[in-house]
Amino acid sequence: MSRLVNEFIELVEISSETGNEGAIAPILKAKLEELGFTVIEDDAKEKTGFGAGNLIATKEGNAEQPKLLFSCHMDTVTPGENIKAVIEGDRIVSQGDTILGADDKAGIAALFEGLRRVFESGASHGQIQVVITVGEESGLVGAKALDAALLDADYGYALDSDGEVGGIVVAAPYQAKLWTTVTGKPAHAGVAPEKGISAITVAAKSISAMSLGRIDDETTANIGRFEGGKATNIVCPEVHILSEARSLTEEKVMAQVEHMVNTFSTTAEQFGASAETKTEMMYPGFSYSESEPVVVFAKEALEALGLPVSIKRSGGGSDANILNGLGVPTVILSVGYEEIHTTNEAMPLDQLEKLADVVEHLLKK
Repeated sequence: MSRLVNEFIELVEISSETGNEGAIAPILKAKLEELGFTVIEDDAKEKTGFGAGNLIATKEGNAEQPKLLFSCHMDTVTPGENIKAVIEGDRIVSQGDTILGADDKAGIAALFEGLRRVFESGASHGQIQVVITVGEESGLVGAKALDAALLDADYGYALDSDGEVGGIVVAAPYQAKLWTTVTGKPAHAGVAPEKGISAITVAAKSISAMSLGRIDDETTANIGRFEGGKATNIVCPEVHILSEARSLTEEKVMAQVEHMVNTFSTTAEQFGASAETKTEMMYPGFSYSESEPVVVFAKEALEALGLPVSIKRSGGGSDANILNGLGVPTVILSVGYEEIHTTNEAMPLDQLEKLADVVEHLLKK
């Protein structure tokens, strides 16, 4: 087996479910130090209660070339304990009772291999930063704890997207969450229901009056949780609703949030109830044209390797959203993993090699 495949298998077999990154973080730190990086483990562990801090590694350049940042995450989803990787034909899979963990250890392994090739060849390169986060799978928790003062790069590349290697995600949405409490009035549902105000009815009427789902080609909204009530003989006095809005455009996501908040409020007033909503922007969005330098740089590397370039937009958030918000222009590169977050997850061997080639070529540019 190649050095790359061996290292990938080594990494996936180290358990690191979200919140339990303590076993893998020191191993990754040691590997980066062996590659000549100065490594800082930040205070994300103290801030989040997760198993480790984020790793921010920096290596000085030996030429006047762009400063590049590469981002991956060390945590996995469940079930990710005691993974055993198996090579089946042209793919690496688990034994079927766990995930594989290619999301995102394929990104880490390919990154390390690309770095080694560049350093072993003595090729010129600019300053390199590597950021490996904790808690990505639980809402970008680790990335949100990053200190912008530790970051220094012209372009950023997050190695963490589905699709064959050659994909470049140039846009991802802003996301806002809404926590709404609808308060009605309790009453006996069989004796005097007319004396009560059902919070369930009010909330349902509110939701039915909202624009939800696919709003336009850039914007979505969804009701994710609806909780309330204790017994059938009580007119429900309180309901809690968790919802979200996303858009590639900040103005659109804010408009959708305002629409949802106002719909809850005005509908509640019509029934003599009340609705209070707390909102929070969970992460910023980003959007780049194909002419932006961070995109052009990646396209040129992919084309030089003969890889088909696929420009994509995502409906989900990633660490790249946070890095952009912290001032590092960042896009996401496809890793080539398949059926992630399932026990059928697989990592094609050729995609792993191609991603390492991409990292190597980006660094040598």
